[in-house]
Amino acid sequence: MEIRKVDVYFLEMKLKGEFRTSFGSLLARPVVLVRVEEKGGEEGWGELVAEWGPWYSYETYDVSLLVLRKFIIPLLLESEIQRPEDFQRIVSRVRGYPMAKTAVEEALVDLFARLRRVPIADLLGGDRREIVSGVSIGIKPTIDELLSEVRRRVEEGYQRIKIKIEPGFDLKPVEAIKREFGDIPLQVDANGAYSLRDIRLFRELDKHGLLMIEQPLAWDDLLAHSILSRKISTPICLDESIKSLQDLVVGWMLGSLEIVNVKPSRVGGVIAAREILEAAPKLGLGAWIGGMLETGIGRAFLVALASHAAVNYPNDISASDRYWEEDIVEPPWILTARGTIEVPSRPGLGVEVLIDSIEKMSREKWSMAK
Repeated sequence: MEIRKVDVYFLEMKLKGEFRTSFGSLLARPVVLVRVEEKGGEEGWGELVAEWGPWYSYETYDVSLLVLRKFIIPLLLESEIQRPEDFQRIVSRVRGYPMAKTAVEEALVDLFARLRRVPIADLLGGDRREIVSGVSIGIKPTIDELLSEVRRRVEEGYQRIKIKIEPGFDLKPVEAIKREFGDIPLQVDANGAYSLRDIRLFRELDKHGLLMIEQPLAWDDLLAHSILSRKISTPICLDESIKSLQDLVVGWMLGSLEIVNVKPSRVGGVIAAREILEAAPKLGLGAWIGGMLETGIGRAFLVALASHAAVNYPNDISASDRYWEEDIVEPPWILTARGTIEVPSRPGLGVEVLIDSIEKMSREKWSMAK
């Protein structure tokens, strides 16, 4: 692949409704899209999912844009690249910034798949024709509002419900959901909002047969999670704590987790995500694919990864209309009556990127070429 040009688009897309976690509330999301163009004119697309502030990660979209412009894209344009796997070697001098690197790597994977005339799922080890979809529900102002949304998502067919929790909004919503809906697959996600001082709360949650408790303690504390995992029987799933394959192995050695939430943007790319998926069953760990409120472009990579045989829990991959009034791909991602999303068989992303919509919504666009 000889990359002759890279386009970067910045959009701000409004969510259909407020999405609140222990980090804060979101009404809109910064969207950065990367388009690479090969000398023959074929293109590939990727998405940068960094947020407004350094809450989930130290990366913010504006700093990542700077790193893309000054370092990552120039390194790509001055290098020869045969396969997407070459990219990480090319940018190895740039420490960190996994979200920025993921956006460019995704575009290269899409381009490579289009040139090979295969779907990206084939390149990422996927062998399923549909993936099981769960839904993530943010913190609500009242229990009644939470129950109303849970009811709507269950009726839509989602096969697993995940609710965000924080101190003061944790045990009561779980009790209410169990009382109202019985033994539905339910998990909670704390985004690191608790500490080992909250052992009593986790033991109370332990009584409710949750599928898992996701990232209960600090994002950088594998040791504390290993202590908590010995105090409760509910499986611990780690998200923010697992930034690489090495973190996964260390967490496994410490006994910090039983399940891993795999997000390509967190681990530095879809190829690194594939490696983690390949390792998880060898370590006896469960796995599923998480999301970062992606548009239909980023969502294509999540669906492809979720088709991997190592994924054995429902994924945080919802239909396009869960978050967006109008997505930027055609067709949009749709939930089937079975609570699944179909894996495309067309080359590359498997969906058409709506470039006219992107151009119309863009607040900023810049290009770099050889």
